[in-house]
Amino acid sequence: MKVYHHIDEFEPVKNAVVTIGTFDGVHLGHRKIINRIKELAAEVGGETVILTFFPHPRMILHPEDQNLKLITTIAEKANLLEELGVGHLIITPFSRDFSNQTAEEYIREVLVKQIGTKEIVIGYDHRFGKDRQGGLADLQRLAPDYGYEVVEISEQDINDVAVSSTRIREALLNDKIELANTFLGYPFYITGKVIKGDQLGRQLGYPTANLLIEEKYKLIPSDGIFAVKVHINGIVYKGMAYIGQRPTINGMTRNIEVNIFDFNEDIYNQTIRMDFLYFVRGDIKFASLDELVVQLGKDKVDVLELLS
Repeated sequence: MKVYHHIDEFEPVKNAVVTIGTFDGVHLGHRKIINRIKELAAEVGGETVILTFFPHPRMILHPEDQNLKLITTIAEKANLLEELGVGHLIITPFSRDFSNQTAEEYIREVLVKQIGTKEIVIGYDHRFGKDRQGGLADLQRLAPDYGYEVVEISEQDINDVAVSSTRIREALLNDKIELANTFLGYPFYITGKVIKGDQLGRQLGYPTANLLIEEKYKLIPSDGIFAVKVHINGIVYKGMAYIGQRPTINGMTRNIEVNIFDFNEDIYNQTIRMDFLYFVRGDIKFASLDELVVQLGKDKVDVLELLS
């Protein structure tokens, strides 16, 4: 898959079959749309093109709203789309100037001139252009003038996408990892750089890799213990992850760390991927570190059983 970080980098391709959206999570609902553009591209001997935006439009148009958290970072989204066989991914920097184009300017300048759209697959409720005034009707009205065809995504499929995105976020924040993974069609994961911690886990007999998630907009599941699988240099390890403020030692910052089973290598400053498979328990404040160690032993037994 070719990735373009600005639409100006893109050279029009033969019979471009295009769809537009944020595709947060690249979940099962999105995959219906992606499969559709792949089918159409095969029929017309064309290539698939996804136009997405970064930052997320809400971050630019509503900067006061700091609550938006995304299931996938832009890099994770690109990796997932590549795995699905998408040909071209255009990541357009979203700005107020971009959002102020009229609907016809957007269709003429972006979809026709810069992308060379031959078929566009779009939802009945997709809005674009200044004040979100453009939509499906505009695309259909201008199609004869600009020589492209419009394929409408059904209302049911659109609702599946919207409901899935919302329910995935809710599930991840409410200890329902398995439900989130069902909607995604793959395990929810985070990618982060391993940084030095205070070595407390090592002292307790459960050394952990502390992860730094640089993308502040990345959604992080609720606090607690999780059964996970960790990808390091092409090898997958079982592990027990912790998210929380470490209340037993009156911690002040929220940590993301993982005890990787049967692993004892130096991975500081490496970027690793952690797949969340099961929620084990919520965060607890223990009366002593000894009590915490006893509970961690029980947690490890539970994690190993879940991952067996």
